[in-house]
Amino acid sequence: MRIGARMSATTRRRIPALSYVKSLRCRECGSDYPIEPQYVCDFCFGPLEVSYDYDAIARVISRERITKGPLTMWRYHDLLPVDAEMALDMHTGFTPLIRANNLGRLLGLNNLYIKNDSVNPTFSFKDRVVSVASAKALEFEFDTLACASTGNLAGSVSAHGAKAGMPTMVFFPSDLERGKILGAGIYGATLVAVDGTYDQVNRLCSELADNHRWAFVNINMRPFYSEGSKTLAYEVAEQLGWRAPDACVVPGASGSLFTKIYKGLNELADLGLIDSAAHTKMHIAQAEGCSPIVTAYDEDTPHVRPVTPDTVAKSLAIGNPADGFYSLKTIENSGGSAVSAPEDEIVEGIQILAETEGIFTETAGGVVISGLRKLVQSGKIQPDDLTVAYITGNGLKTQEVVEPLINPVFTTPAYDDFMNNMAAREERNGKSNG
Repeated sequence: MRIGARMSATTRRRIPALSYVKSLRCRECGSDYPIEPQYVCDFCFGPLEVSYDYDAIARVISRERITKGPLTMWRYHDLLPVDAEMALDMHTGFTPLIRANNLGRLLGLNNLYIKNDSVNPTFSFKDRVVSVASAKALEFEFDTLACASTGNLAGSVSAHGAKAGMPTMVFFPSDLERGKILGAGIYGATLVAVDGTYDQVNRLCSELADNHRWAFVNINMRPFYSEGSKTLAYEVAEQLGWRAPDACVVPGASGSLFTKIYKGLNELADLGLIDSAAHTKMHIAQAEGCSPIVTAYDEDTPHVRPVTPDTVAKSLAIGNPADGFYSLKTIENSGGSAVSAPEDEIVEGIQILAETEGIFTETAGGVVISGLRKLVQSGKIQPDDLTVAYITGNGLKTQEVVEPLINPVFTTPAYDDFMNNMAAREERNGKSNG
């Protein structure tokens, strides 16, 4: 790929009028900015987010209008910061919400659901945020699509870059899981493995974003990118018959997904599409080896201290979470909590979900299931609470962590050999269980 190569004339598109987007607004001081690829306030250095004209949205949106839309995340286009016609629609979203009876019985929950976002086009929820960010990149006529990634984002950006015909670069820590590297490289993106942590990768990419005409989806495009996560709230509410759950358990890395799911539920309530989201308790789950938000919650402080990640859950290995403070506010406002998954229980969480519900998740999902179990044991989630656990990535991406669990029975084609080998296996299992 030639660095700085411009998009072809066929790729460029007219920037449409966004009738429901008013501005970018600082989350700290409230200053307004035009709709541009900017992500930090000039006055207080606070983060920017999209501000909407909700009165205008309320005049057009309805349950009927939504249900007549496509069976993708774009059925909610009125609540997203991009014209639906600009979308690189890869059929992302409207993923299954599964009644998890088997897992519920095991954990002592009567109304447990799994939102299985591991079945998106590149097998993670990141397709939602990148779908929005890549559309904005086309509107702004950027030269290159790029990202700083802990893994799943690399694959999604690479796929959307290929779909858009844009040169694409993905940056990631060099110790990333092999499956995620392959999952990004197959789309033809330039892969950049950085000898450092994700936070160091992010700092490099921030400098590049300041000096090149590149659309870094989670840096200079972040205000638009993060809005895609709201669709996980919209879908769950619709799939539950237009109601908000009592409890949500969400994996935490930067904290953006966590805060935006709560924002999405409250948007639906404010627009009259659901009765209320006030009762929904938001619980964030982090891996013990990278849990700065949980630590701040446990210490009852609003200050999230950066940490050096040391966790098997590499997709959650962000030691300095950009939305850490806002995650704590979400917990406070919703009456939720934060929970950490012990490192030695993450793989167990993967196995439990697979053996009860037939869903193979990556390490982030193992964190969610382990965290869910702790929340039930501590009484923070009650048996009859309508609970949704968000599974955000596919287990095929992190196969190496579960390889020690897989021990086939080796045998010849002879019947007697098979029976003898099975008996030997049962004897070994009996001894190990004893």
